[in-house]
Amino acid sequence: MDLRVLAAGLVAALFACACTEKTQTTQTAPAAPLEGQPYVLKDTQVWTVPDPISGRDYEVFVSLPTSYEAEPQRRYPVLYVTDADYSFPILRQITRRVNLDGPVLEDFILVGLSYAKGEGGAASRSRDYTPVPCQPESRCQLTHGGGVAYQAYLKSEVLPFIEGRFRADPKARVLLGHSYGGLLGAQILFTDPAMFRAYVLGSPSFWFGQRHIMKMEADYAQAHTDLPAEVFMYIGAFETPGPTARHATRYDMVGDMAAMEQSLKSRAYPSLKVRSTVLADEDHLTVAPAGFTRALLAVLPAKP
Repeated sequence: MDLRVLAAGLVAALFACACTEKTQTTQTAPAAPLEGQPYVLKDTQVWTVPDPISGRDYEVFVSLPTSYEAEPQRRYPVLYVTDADYSFPILRQITRRVNLDGPVLEDFILVGLSYAKGEGGAASRSRDYTPVPCQPESRCQLTHGGGVAYQAYLKSEVLPFIEGRFRADPKARVLLGHSYGGLLGAQILFTDPAMFRAYVLGSPSFWFGQRHIMKMEADYAQAHTDLPAEVFMYIGAFETPGPTARHATRYDMVGDMAAMEQSLKSRAYPSLKVRSTVLADEDHLTVAPAGFTRALLAVLPAKP
């Protein structure tokens, strides 16, 4: 064999070995840690729960109590909260903070009801949280009046999903909604009250649809002699027309909440428990964290 050919072959073989070794070294080297990644709320879960009727996909966020793994036979109350993108992380941290020095709140599963995938919050909540189509007093460029359909989706899809996957007590469901979410809660209260044990109606938009929810309350009272539910309402003191920039400019939401409470108490329902609070120095945009805290203490207190 020509020595030049043999030498060339040896060089090629050595080069190939070197390349192979280099490639293997590169593949097994540990990846450098990535910086600047999005913050993820630890120990939470995100599940997609489709609505087969509308064809929309919704996400639900889940946070389990710290005792969940240690007590495998225990079933838990579930707090369902609307507008989850905002309210879920706040409620989760409030719960942990309040219980820091000992049990003040009962352990519960927190479920956040998020918006339809591919939609902004304004579009989803305007459609899903309102009981009737838009009236002139609202932003009529958005679709309204899908509350009945969304309520049916919650009942047929979300509640069975949560109760089939987690140790949720179906007799201890709580719904918390703020603003339009509070309006949705009132709609469910007056059409299918047994869906939830307790209802938190936070800064509820009772003004919507020319106060249509007041008619729903009256219609329920005409057809029923009892309302088996616990209702807690909160609102900011500035949510009424007044002289400062923080006061409401159009609606007396404080007055509407008081009127609703008075109507409910006047019915003398034997199984209804209703309470409310007006939070000083709070407006529609600032009241939620304080209102959430008051609501949790009211409807999910630690058991003695």
